[in-house]
Amino acid sequence: MTNPLLQDWDTPFEVAPFDRITDEDFAPALEVALAEHKAEIDTIAASVTEPTFDTVIGALEAAGETLDKVLGAFFTVAGADSNPKREELQRQFSPTLAAHFSDISANKALFARIADLWEKRDTLDLTDEQARVLMLTHRGFVRSGAALEGAAEDRMKEIKARLAVLGTSFTQNLLADERDWYMALSEDDLEGLPDFVVAAAHAAGAEKSVEGPVVTLSRSLIVPFLQFSPRRDLRETAFRAWEARGANGGETDNRGIAAEILTLREERAKLLGYDNFAAYKLETEMAKTPQAVRKLLMDVWEPAKAQAAADGRVLQKMMQDDGVNGDLAPWDWRYYAEKRRAVEHDLDEAALKPYFQLDRMIDAAFSCAARLFGLAFQPLDIPLYHPDCRAWEVTRDGKHVAVFVGDYFARGAKRSGAWCSAMRSQARHPEVQTPIVINVCNFAKAEPALLSYDDARTLFHEFGHALHQMLSDVTYESVSGTSVARDFVELPSQLFEHWLDQPEVLGEFAIHAETGAPMPKEMLEKVLGASTFDMGFQTVEYVASALVDLAFHDGPAPSDPMARQTEVLETIGMPDAIRMRHATPQFAHVFAGDGYSSGYYSYMWSEVMDADAFEAFKQAGGPFDPERANALETHILSTGGSRDAAELYVAFRGRLPGVEALLRGRGLAAA
Repeated sequence: MTNPLLQDWDTPFEVAPFDRITDEDFAPALEVALAEHKAEIDTIAASVTEPTFDTVIGALEAAGETLDKVLGAFFTVAGADSNPKREELQRQFSPTLAAHFSDISANKALFARIADLWEKRDTLDLTDEQARVLMLTHRGFVRSGAALEGAAEDRMKEIKARLAVLGTSFTQNLLADERDWYMALSEDDLEGLPDFVVAAAHAAGAEKSVEGPVVTLSRSLIVPFLQFSPRRDLRETAFRAWEARGANGGETDNRGIAAEILTLREERAKLLGYDNFAAYKLETEMAKTPQAVRKLLMDVWEPAKAQAAADGRVLQKMMQDDGVNGDLAPWDWRYYAEKRRAVEHDLDEAALKPYFQLDRMIDAAFSCAARLFGLAFQPLDIPLYHPDCRAWEVTRDGKHVAVFVGDYFARGAKRSGAWCSAMRSQARHPEVQTPIVINVCNFAKAEPALLSYDDARTLFHEFGHALHQMLSDVTYESVSGTSVARDFVELPSQLFEHWLDQPEVLGEFAIHAETGAPMPKEMLEKVLGASTFDMGFQTVEYVASALVDLAFHDGPAPSDPMARQTEVLETIGMPDAIRMRHATPQFAHVFAGDGYSSGYYSYMWSEVMDADAFEAFKQAGGPFDPERANALETHILSTGGSRDAAELYVAFRGRLPGVEALLRGRGLAAA
């Protein structure tokens, strides 16, 4: 076999040999891997011996090793370093993979053996983790349609295949709109922009092979442009392009795709006996019901909307004082909020940004992980899929723990946003395997690489996910790392953001890029004092998106999602000058796959826990309290999905949290 995807990887820690893999290798490797996996599944299903946990569930857990390797390598590059060939392969693979896994979940012989184990589970003498894996496996098969027969079974297969195609199309349309649009800037158009924005605009122009600076739809460039450009006409042009992603008409328009996805999800839920997709989706989450989700969101919405309204009046007055008539518009909010922040907190983003060097913030995240969990990070010189990527070996007490890969810079071939994924997850069955974890971000590339404060929070956030993967200590891969309830998965990531805000962390790592001087104490105090600035805006744009997502799925699927979006926003009283964080045509969390569908609320659900969890550190010995850190690793970071999420949180904290700590943390609690 000459295909490197199908060979044993003799690379350090068996990281995919990206220097030897070509795009032509993926399709034949996938064909072999699927056939191998199918043969393994058929063997498990066809056995005539009495089913045992090891011969059924354990065998399922061990199956698909080659498939995991191929897909781990492919989806890494498909998301972070795409090209036309990889996009074509993704469109080709999506229905194939959907059909493959649909066939597994519809395998009657296999399900019969799983159901047999489930019926006699109390007599099997299982460990707690084994009992959990059996329950999740049985439930997963039932929810996938394994108990369906005849026409219903056939229709479920069709729905899954079509949803896979639509999710891929949604993502690629959004990437195309983001990749193709840019606005060229003249030297006069750069007036008023800080040096770091000018440098990022020039770098973006070079990346686009354009003479001179440009604004693109990369969040790390367009947001600071909207913050600092005094040119209202350019801000409006850029904002309207950003808002129109996925809704420009033509081949890349996502509105029809969104409508079809919602219709198919509803049909899928009803085939399984649920009233709607939200009821189906939330059954396995901590929240359990749409009513519980809506209550949480509305408990936060009202104080957030009130704060945003008060802030909007101040910004409107500032705009009028500038001689601009008319109402405050969405392309005005960030600009005047930045001016207000500079006045009220005497905080200049341009003066602040040199203190947030990318390399120093990476060091800060590593340092916090060392102090909390005893982890050490050593650079690795290994081939990766793009020159911007870098890797580290993660150890504890000299013992290998994981490989961590960072891919931090924006580029046209990378989809927007930031994410954490694992090319290989931790497990001890069928043999010990350590994780290979990737953080992907979209920071503006410049020299030196400087981050905004929000960028630095994103870095810490994604590294929190990485810690959840790296510190995982379970037997079975299906419950490893971030394989937890969707409204629990953001707890470790959002909790880790709190360490960025600690004065001792900023005091050590917020070092000026040119002078090497630490951030002055006065500036540090201003940064921390401004941490809840404009939180009304941030909370409103997020909660509005979560409420629209819930409304899409909690009831009949809307034939016109855009009309339903408008209806929801009018009902809750969405401020005119604020837009949803993710409007429907670019709401990849919800429409690129099922991950956050009817589940975008989970960031807020997790924030309720993370605010409460960090209070536990403050109430103990401080942010680096060893007892609390040990409890965090023992009960949350190492356990993955091997126990119920609510049970894990209570084990760590002694109780479930309320919303009060979140409102205090966001500065939205009543005085």
